[in-house]
Amino acid sequence: MDQTHQRKVKIRIQNLYKVFGRNPQRAVEMLRAGKTKDEILKKTKLAVGVADASFDVYEGETVVVMGLSGSGKSTLIRCVNRLMEPTSGTVIVDDVDVTELNQDELREIRRRKFGMVFQSFALFPHKTVLENVEFGLEIQGISPDKRRPKCEEALRQVGLEGWGDYYPDNLSGGMKQRVGLARALAVDPDVLLMDEAFSALDPLIRTDMQDELIALEERVQKTILFITHDLDEALKMGDRIVLMKDGAVVQIGTPEEILTRPADRYVSKFVENVDITKVLVAADVMKKPTPVAFVKDGPRTALHKMKEAGMSGIFVVRASNWELVGHVTAERAAEAAKHGERWIDHITSANECATVPLDQPVRSIFPMISGNPVAVVDQANVLKGVIVRGSVMAALSERGEDAQQGEEANA
Repeated sequence: MDQTHQRKVKIRIQNLYKVFGRNPQRAVEMLRAGKTKDEILKKTKLAVGVADASFDVYEGETVVVMGLSGSGKSTLIRCVNRLMEPTSGTVIVDDVDVTELNQDELREIRRRKFGMVFQSFALFPHKTVLENVEFGLEIQGISPDKRRPKCEEALRQVGLEGWGDYYPDNLSGGMKQRVGLARALAVDPDVLLMDEAFSALDPLIRTDMQDELIALEERVQKTILFITHDLDEALKMGDRIVLMKDGAVVQIGTPEEILTRPADRYVSKFVENVDITKVLVAADVMKKPTPVAFVKDGPRTALHKMKEAGMSGIFVVRASNWELVGHVTAERAAEAAKHGERWIDHITSANECATVPLDQPVRSIFPMISGNPVAVVDQANVLKGVIVRGSVMAALSERGEDAQQGEEANA
């Protein structure tokens, strides 16, 4: 994520340990002395769930914690809201140390700060969809007339408007998971904790739910801690990824950093079969958008710029703010010059000017770059860069070399 250091830390996990068994502090001391999870289990029968995990989650960020089965990811998320009691370490949410709260304080922060969505739908079969969504507000003592509008809005947010009077048995798996998400959203939590929330769904429904959550996050701007064992899901959902092995954090980074600069051989093996074009976006492969023509330029000026740069066409922008206006070909500029035209505005075409946002996945850009360059623009349609096939291939090659060098350095 860009400039995360400038954002507020929502969750701070510091030196977190979770050990299962009697006198678990023994295992913490052994871990600090360099013993492995397997060595500790063999010697003490203590099972290490989380081993000295530390990382921050920024406000409005989606952090995906992933790893293989037994890596400690689900244990970690349960320590965040103390569904499991940490053995050692701290979990700080909005400057409040959750590990120091008494049961009443913990109950209150769970109700108002956290929303949790599990792999199992955990719906009450005898309650309607709306009643299921209302449950969190009901146990807070919110009156029906106040909680109903909030829950109807939550159902609308997840695409289930009009389904409030149905029962869970009437719903598909994806719809049931939407109800679970709506129930979490209804209490308006600051933080969503999602533990393998989509893992039980069929692949197509799972993809739909991922897309729904991404779109929802754009609208509601929650902080999300998302647990998965699926790398493709992590790459798609995460602003940053926390990769775990044997209870320990082995690497933290953006999807691109995880793919192109793996911390060790374990990470390299984990990501070796991933198509990097799924992760790279337009901003990663664009080049500087020069030269450009300005609306005030004449056709001869535009032709001169194209000739100097060896181009057969040029993007046209407003000089004041570089807002993209369109594209002019050398052929049209030459014809306008021949007829004594003074300006290029009326020969500038917006229709033939392919544009993509900064976060457009590279994979979807390939079909667009067979002809003219593709313009990369921000939300205000300001030209930020251009993409040609050569710049894409160069970026892919460079990142492939970075990954190879990283693996050799860690060998």
